[in-house]
Amino acid sequence: MRILITASFHKEGLTILRKHAKLVVEDWRQTGKVYWGEELLEKIQAVKADAIIVEADAVTDDVIEGVDLKFIGSTRDKPKEVDVEAATAKQVPVLYAPGRNADSVADLTILLMLAQARKLVQIDRQLKSGNVQVSDAEQLATMQESLKGSELGRSTIGIVGLGQIGWRVAERLSGFGARVIYYDPFVQPTQDWELQAEPVSLEQLMKTSDFVTIHVPATPETFRMIGKDQIAMMKPTAHLINTARSAVIDEDALFEAVQSGAIAGAGLDVHSREPVGSDNRFLAFDNVTVTPHIGGNTSDVVYRQSLMVATDVDRLLTGKRPHHIINPEVLKSS
Repeated sequence: MRILITASFHKEGLTILRKHAKLVVEDWRQTGKVYWGEELLEKIQAVKADAIIVEADAVTDDVIEGVDLKFIGSTRDKPKEVDVEAATAKQVPVLYAPGRNADSVADLTILLMLAQARKLVQIDRQLKSGNVQVSDAEQLATMQESLKGSELGRSTIGIVGLGQIGWRVAERLSGFGARVIYYDPFVQPTQDWELQAEPVSLEQLMKTSDFVTIHVPATPETFRMIGKDQIAMMKPTAHLINTARSAVIDEDALFEAVQSGAIAGAGLDVHSREPVGSDNRFLAFDNVTVTPHIGGNTSDVVYRQSLMVATDVDRLLTGKRPHHIINPEVLKSS
């Protein structure tokens, strides 16, 4: 058996897979190559692979119909790049890695809050400008006053979406002593008691939070759920943090709010135009922290996704039920 792996994969995961197959490893982060449809089909045929594990490649219906794969592995939280319907029709199991980056994104969310609370972008830019001259107490006092920050512990933080990432953000905030409120109509009242988080309406959350942080998936229902009206509800001292998807907010309305001073600022890891370059319009503001969609970009995520997928491949090939399979109906009953 031969497995083509184009995803970033940890050596411990590779060790598990080598018990069952010969591996052709072409990490897309090292090769800079992402295969789309027919290109991927040709690659699979060229290396004579019986199965594939991908991260960014598009596994279309043409690919699935063109070769007989024993399984498809996706190292993503949701295998959006895989035509699951076509795979299911052909009885091909699709394995994936839900929650692989939840801790990583939660960490970045807290970082963006702290960066905003302590004005790190403004401080960094001022010091690097070469224009900061502090020669007497008056100049020092002026600088200190302009750079005065705030503490998360005295803040009310509103979490929109209490899923895997939102939950972890709430857990981390408990260490700061912050008041945590959340909006999530899908969370039962008994599910939040451990977090000491208070359920509120979206309107109340927008009006009372010092930090609003977004953690919902991009769906037709969540498209621009944080629109112009919701942003207008925010306090002028509040910050909006988005490490979810750009489609969830009205980015133009957010830009206008930051530009006019209607809100204090924002921390953004996701954007309407990606990949992010130096022309991102929010980089013009000292009160916005911009990161280029790096929420899940850690070595720990690579380790976690690799072990999750490799473990499930091992289970699948030894006759056990995989822990994470998007189409379990393809498995034969025991």
